[in-house]
Amino acid sequence: MHDDYRRTDPRPTFEELCAEGAAVPTEGWDFSWFEGRATEARPSWRYAASLAGRLARARAALDIQTGGGEVLDFALGAAARRPGLAAATEGWPPNVAKATELLGPRCVVVVAAPEDAPLPFADAAFDLVSSRHPVLPHWDEIARVLQPGGTYFAQHVGPSSVFELVEYFVGPQPEEVRAGRHPEHERAGAQAAGLEVVELRAERLRMEFHDIAAVVHFLRKVIWMVPGFTVEAYEDKLRALHERIATRGPFVAHSTRHLFDVRKPAG
Repeated sequence: MHDDYRRTDPRPTFEELCAEGAAVPTEGWDFSWFEGRATEARPSWRYAASLAGRLARARAALDIQTGGGEVLDFALGAAARRPGLAAATEGWPPNVAKATELLGPRCVVVVAAPEDAPLPFADAAFDLVSSRHPVLPHWDEIARVLQPGGTYFAQHVGPSSVFELVEYFVGPQPEEVRAGRHPEHERAGAQAAGLEVVELRAERLRMEFHDIAAVVHFLRKVIWMVPGFTVEAYEDKLRALHERIATRGPFVAHSTRHLFDVRKPAG
């Protein structure tokens, strides 16, 4: 090849970055691939470490919608002691397989269960139920499987989370959509199921996307952000965002998270 035709720009092209983001596997909740490509501030309550402390005091624990089991695996590894019984549910088959492989050595029973189905466990089976980023909390089922005096300890996604990115692709959303997953609505749901909200904390956290590959992978992984997302369907908007990042720096968005510490009354 003649020198005149050699590529001199060492940076990956738009097409190369999109192809990379589209090729990364999406199963599980391991976000290590984003290292150096995207950042997200973490809530001050350090959920996984806090869960480890709860697990150390539990006798029977259930993790709902565990994903690939990564958070529960970390928490069990950090716990001073493990519950005598530990179980987890997950609805997406690739994640079920991943969680089973990861959590099996920790003696966790992983049960395939759709996220909108009743929990496949007996009444009052657990003194600790946990979840990190459930799609929706099914409060009646959580209350049913908790023992009297038991605890639901979870980190939820809050309202309008990463909506700067969502609305870039799909346009402004109506207020009822932006207000979805509001912690006060969820508090009311927990109370209606007979549960007592001991603590509810919420934080808004800065996110940065440093290249378009990170955007592509994020939207493929968190599929409810832009339903039906593909590189082909959104190529024009992706290309414009790629050029914006190249000229103006990282695309900034904000995630919202809230922490629930909920108790089933002992009476």
